[in-house]
Amino acid sequence: MDIAPSPIPSRTQYVLEAVKHGILTGRLRPGQPLVETELAAQFGVSKTPVREALKTLAGRGLVVMSEYKGATVRTVDTAMAHAVYDVRLLLEPEALRRTVTTRADLAGASAALERSAAAADPAGRSLANRDFHRALYLPCGNPLLAGILDELRDQAALVSAVAWQAVPSWEREADEHREILARALDGDADGAGAALYDHIASFVQRAFPKVAGAAGAARAAEAAP
Repeated sequence: MDIAPSPIPSRTQYVLEAVKHGILTGRLRPGQPLVETELAAQFGVSKTPVREALKTLAGRGLVVMSEYKGATVRTVDTAMAHAVYDVRLLLEPEALRRTVTTRADLAGASAALERSAAAADPAGRSLANRDFHRALYLPCGNPLLAGILDELRDQAALVSAVAWQAVPSWEREADEHREILARALDGDADGAGAALYDHIASFVQRAFPKVAGAAGAARAAEAAP
C-alpha cells in the first residue's frame, strides 16, 4: 500500500513553529523584539509569512503586537499567570479523572516522562513536560474539554518557561509527575486528579506567590461540602 508523503509545511507555518519553539524554550525571552526583517533574513523568507506567523502567535497569547513597537515576546506577569493557572486548576484535574475512568492508554505520558529524564537541556525537558500534561488530558473523552486545554497549552508553557528560569525545580516536578502517573495507572481517578491539582498549585506557589493565594482559595472552595 502506498503511503502518502507528509505535506511540506508552508513558509508561514515553518516560521510560526520556529518562533514558537524559541519562545517556549526560553531562547527568545519575554519582552524581546521580534523584528520582521531580521526574522525574514534568518529563515530565508519574505516578510509576509513572518508577519502572518507573528499575528497567529499573538492570537495564541505568545506575542504582543504594537503599532509603535512592533512585535515582542509576551511578558509574564502575575495577572497573566493567575488567569492561565486558574483555568488549568479548574479543568486539567477533571480531564485526568475522566481519562483514568475511561481506562485510556497512557503510554504517551510514560514516554514523555522518559524523554524528560533523558533530556540534556532545559529546552528538552520543557517540551517533554508539555507532552506529559497533554497525554493526561487528551484522551479524556470530551474533545471540547481537551480543545480548551490545547488552546491554553502554549500560554501555560510560556509561564512555566519563565518560572523555571527563576526557580529551577525539575527534580521535584519529575517526582510529582511520576506520582500522578502511578495513581492514574492504578486506576485511582480521584487520587490522580488530586495529585495533579496539587502539582499545578504547588508550582504556582513557588513561582508566583500572589497567585498561590487564589489557587489555594479555589482548592478550599472545591473541597468544601
